[in-house]
Amino acid sequence: MRYQSIEEMKNVDVRSVSPEDLVDLGSVHVDTELPREERIKSFLAQIGNPYCYKCGKVIVKVSFLDTDVTLEDRLEHYIRGL
Repeated sequence: MRYQSIEEMKNVDVRSVSPEDLVDLGSVHVDTELPREERIKSFLAQIGNPYCYKCGKVIVKVSFLDTDVTLEDRLEHYIRGL
Protein backbone atom coordinates (compact mmCIF):
# COMPACT_ATOMS: atom_id res chain seq x y z
CA MET A 1 0.00 0.00 0.00
CA ARG A 2 1.35 3.42 -0.86
CA TYR A 3 1.84 6.16 1.69
CA GLN A 4 -1.28 8.27 2.20
CA SER A 5 -1.83 11.51 4.06
CA ILE A 6 -4.23 11.54 6.99
CA GLU A 7 -6.78 13.44 4.88
CA GLU A 8 -6.52 10.85 2.09
CA MET A 9 -7.03 8.05 4.61
CA LYS A 10 -10.06 9.80 6.16
CA ASN A 11 -11.63 10.38 2.76
CA VAL A 12 -11.40 6.85 1.36
CA ASP A 13 -14.68 5.97 -0.36
CA VAL A 14 -15.73 2.51 0.83
CA ARG A 15 -17.82 2.08 -2.32
CA SER A 16 -14.75 2.19 -4.51
CA VAL A 17 -12.02 0.70 -2.31
CA SER A 18 -10.78 -2.78 -3.18
CA PRO A 19 -11.09 -5.20 -0.23
CA GLU A 20 -7.78 -6.77 -1.28
CA ASP A 21 -6.06 -3.44 -0.57
CA LEU A 22 -7.30 -3.33 3.03
CA VAL A 23 -5.72 -4.92 6.09
CA ASP A 24 -7.88 -7.34 8.07
CA LEU A 25 -8.13 -6.24 11.69
CA GLY A 26 -7.82 -9.88 12.73
CA SER A 27 -4.28 -9.97 11.38
CA VAL A 28 -3.14 -7.08 13.59
CA HIS A 29 -1.29 -8.13 16.73
CA VAL A 30 -0.21 -5.56 19.30
CA ASP A 31 2.04 -6.47 22.22
CA THR A 32 0.15 -5.28 25.31
CA GLU A 33 3.42 -5.19 27.26
CA LEU A 34 4.68 -2.28 25.14
CA PRO A 35 4.27 1.31 26.35
CA ARG A 36 1.11 3.04 25.08
CA GLU A 37 2.91 5.09 22.42
CA GLU A 38 4.67 2.01 21.06
CA ARG A 39 1.36 0.08 20.94
CA ILE A 40 -0.20 2.90 18.92
CA LYS A 41 2.77 2.98 16.53
CA SER A 42 2.61 -0.79 16.12
CA PHE A 43 -1.13 -0.73 15.40
CA LEU A 44 -0.80 2.07 12.85
CA ALA A 45 2.14 0.38 11.13
CA GLN A 46 0.15 -2.84 10.77
CA ILE A 47 -3.33 -1.53 9.92
CA GLY A 48 -2.14 0.97 7.32
CA ASN A 49 -5.29 3.09 7.25
CA PRO A 50 -6.96 3.29 10.69
CA TYR A 51 -10.00 4.93 9.09
CA CYS A 52 -10.72 2.12 6.61
CA TYR A 53 -9.90 -1.55 7.07
CA LYS A 54 -11.71 -4.84 6.95
CA CYS A 55 -12.93 -7.22 9.62
CA GLY A 56 -13.39 -10.55 7.91
CA LYS A 57 -15.42 -9.82 4.78
CA VAL A 58 -16.82 -6.54 6.12
CA ILE A 59 -15.24 -3.22 5.16
CA VAL A 60 -15.14 -0.88 8.15
CA LYS A 61 -15.09 2.91 7.71
CA VAL A 62 -14.43 4.95 10.86
CA SER A 63 -15.24 8.64 11.09
CA PHE A 64 -15.59 11.18 13.86
CA LEU A 65 -17.60 14.36 14.25
CA ASP A 66 -16.05 17.51 15.67
CA THR A 67 -18.08 17.50 18.89
CA ASP A 68 -17.70 17.30 22.66
CA VAL A 69 -19.90 14.19 22.83
CA THR A 70 -17.81 11.14 23.72
CA LEU A 71 -18.05 7.60 22.42
CA GLU A 72 -19.26 6.57 25.87
CA ASP A 73 -22.07 9.15 25.64
CA ARG A 74 -23.11 7.84 22.22
CA LEU A 75 -23.05 4.20 23.36
CA GLU A 76 -25.06 5.00 26.48
CA HIS A 77 -27.66 6.84 24.39
CA TYR A 78 -27.82 3.92 21.95
CA ILE A 79 -28.20 1.30 24.71
CA ARG A 80 -30.91 3.28 26.49
CA GLY A 81 -32.84 3.36 23.23
CA LEU A 82 -32.93 -0.43 22.89
